[in-house]
Amino acid sequence: MTKSVKIVEVAAAVLLRKDGETSEFLLAQRPEGKVYAGYWEFPGGKVEAGETMRDALIRELKEELGITVSRAWPWLCREFTYPHATVRLKFFRVDSWRGEIEPIEHSGFAWQRAGTAATVTPILPANGPILRALELPAVYALSNAETNGIDTELARLKQALKNGLRLIQIRDKTLPMSERKRLAEGAMALAGAYPDARLLINDDEVLARAVGAHGVHLSASRLVQTKKRPAFEWVAASCHNAEELARAATLELDFAVLGPLQPTPSHPESAGIGWQNFARLVERSPLPVFALGGMQLAMLETAWDNGAHGVALMRGWV
Repeated sequence: MTKSVKIVEVAAAVLLRKDGETSEFLLAQRPEGKVYAGYWEFPGGKVEAGETMRDALIRELKEELGITVSRAWPWLCREFTYPHATVRLKFFRVDSWRGEIEPIEHSGFAWQRAGTAATVTPILPANGPILRALELPAVYALSNAETNGIDTELARLKQALKNGLRLIQIRDKTLPMSERKRLAEGAMALAGAYPDARLLINDDEVLARAVGAHGVHLSASRLVQTKKRPAFEWVAASCHNAEELARAATLELDFAVLGPLQPTPSHPESAGIGWQNFARLVERSPLPVFALGGMQLAMLETAWDNGAHGVALMRGWV
C-alpha cells in the first residue's frame, strides 16, 4: 500500500511595487537556525488550523515583515517536495500594504526587477518558476486580421505597442499562408523595437521559426496531442477545462488561457464558464492563466480577484 504524503499548506506573498516603469518584487532571506538558512524566498508561512490561505498570508506578513496587507490577489499554486517536507504554496500578489517593511523574521530582504536575473542567491527551488511568471504582463492580445485586414491590424498593433502592450499572439488561422506570414513578419518587425515584447504564433511551429517569433501558442486540440514541450522560449496553450490545464502544467508550459468566460461576438450562443468556475479551475494551477472570452481591459481587477494572471483580448486591446 502506498503511504500517503502529508502536504504542508503554505501562503506566500509576492510583494510588488513600481520603480518608474519597472515592476519590482521582494525576496527575503531565511535566517540562521532554519532549514535552508541563507536561501532567498517569497515571504509567508504555514497555514494554521482554522485559517484560510488569505488569513495566513495577512498574519504571516504582519509577523515576518511588520506590514498590514491592504490588497492581495490570489495567483499561482505550486507543490514541491523538499527533503524535509512536501509543501503546497499558494502565492498571492500583494501590491498595497500599510507600514514599513522590516526583516523581523528574516536576515534581510531585497527588491528585484521583474524580467531580469536575480541579484541574490541561492533562491529556494520552489520559487524558480514564480520568477518566470513575473515576466508576463497582464494583457495578452490576440490578432484579428481576418476581420480587420492585415494592414489595419498592423497599424493597431503599432499603436498598442506604443501604449505598452508586450504580449501578442498571431492567431488568424484561416488566412492564406502567404498572408499569415506577411502578418507575422510585420508584427515581429514592430515588436522587435521593444526588447521586452513577446510574440507567439498560434499552432504553427514552422511559421514561428521562419519569422523568429518568441514562441508558440497551442490550440486545445494541439495541446492534447503534444507529448513534449515545443523547443521555444515561450509556449502557451488554450484550455477549456481542468484536464487541459493539467496537461499544460505537465508539459511545463509558461502560461495558459482559459475560457470562454462569457458570450463573445464570435460565439454569442455560448454562455461561458463564468467567474465562479474560472476561480475554481485555476485555484491550484501552477501556471499563470489568462481569462479569455468577452473580456475587456476594465475587467482586469475582476480577473485578478478570481485568480487570473490577466486578460486575453481579441478586441479592445489598443
